[in-house]
Amino acid sequence: MFDPYKIRDDFPILSTTVYGRPLAYLDSGATAQKPRCVIDKVAELMTCSNANIHRGVHHLSERMTSEYERARERVREFIGARSSEEVIFTSGATAAVNTVAYAWSARYLAAGDNILLSEMEHHSDIVPWQLAAERHGAQIRVLPFDDDGRLMTELLPELIDSRTRMVAVTQASNTLGTRPDLDAVISAAHAAGAVVLVDGCQGIVHGGVDVTELGCDFYVFSGHKLYAPTGIGVLYGRRELLESMPPFMGGGDMVDKVTFERTTYAPLPLKYEAGTSDFIGAAALATAMDYLSQFDASEIERHEHVLMMRAEEGLRRIEGLRIYGSCPDKCPIVSFDVEGIHNYDIGMILDKLGVAVRTGHHCAAPVMDHYGISGMCRASIAMYNTAEEIDRLVEGVARAVRMLGR
Repeated sequence: MFDPYKIRDDFPILSTTVYGRPLAYLDSGATAQKPRCVIDKVAELMTCSNANIHRGVHHLSERMTSEYERARERVREFIGARSSEEVIFTSGATAAVNTVAYAWSARYLAAGDNILLSEMEHHSDIVPWQLAAERHGAQIRVLPFDDDGRLMTELLPELIDSRTRMVAVTQASNTLGTRPDLDAVISAAHAAGAVVLVDGCQGIVHGGVDVTELGCDFYVFSGHKLYAPTGIGVLYGRRELLESMPPFMGGGDMVDKVTFERTTYAPLPLKYEAGTSDFIGAAALATAMDYLSQFDASEIERHEHVLMMRAEEGLRRIEGLRIYGSCPDKCPIVSFDVEGIHNYDIGMILDKLGVAVRTGHHCAAPVMDHYGISGMCRASIAMYNTAEEIDRLVEGVARAVRMLGR
């Protein structure tokens, strides 16, 4: 059985006090805390190996280049890609989606085509597609979810047709925790000749992925939600698609030969890595993956699920409180509000009690519109959280409700 107390010392920030109280960090869905090995890796490389990659013959550059390319291979293993050339380093999932939305649409999207998005997408998987649709005269369609947070895949035959070119869907909702039936989405899209991009920001942390087995065409995630630093992310794409698409950005490292008459581009994966990459962040991402791989992923999932159920059971006893997202297999995210009380007010009181949660629309305004609300409180659970922290959350919300007059 997974024991969070055995790893908490690995995360230095968890010993922090907030307003004289121990920190209960329940905002890992926004960014996860970093284990000491990741922090040490960044410090080590900054101290001993810092040099730009790919363009130097001196020792430090060669050493850092090796670190960077080893990180790419580690990511390939972690996500089950066939080739490391299908792994593109970006600054995060937002940059990864924008890369596909721009480069793929330039090659494959035309006036009259349509793009299907799920109603539960993060803004980063909505706005880039809107921009692409505006550039090319395409239409955006929306696959809705029901009030339980279940994506209504039974509507796919009505929404996907011969002009559907792209389906973009989350692996797990950052707001509701819902895990859509990706097999149904991918099968329906491929049957119509469309391609599929999966936003794995939450899903890769809670359950993981094998992109080859999943069969998606693109997969994106951010390192900072996977216990790695900010500023590093990954775009996986099927080789034949990546090779057929034009570059997204131009600059150093993504070129083969440059003249004023014509420029030719570097082969994959450098074709999509213009400029100086976050080579230290990439190496630290590999270290985070190594750290996670020492544990049984299914045991971590069970631990997080037990904590989520404990939180939901306790919160449901509070009068006027509603939990959003009730699918039985959701990942450990508990989003809620209390009738007549603003979510910001609850969040601020929890903060004074040392409990960190996220408030607002969580970059998912269409989800808020679905329920007719302006925002929610969200507690997102990670491997290092404990039952005591969950109890502090429940007690803190109950106290906030009493203080705010309900």
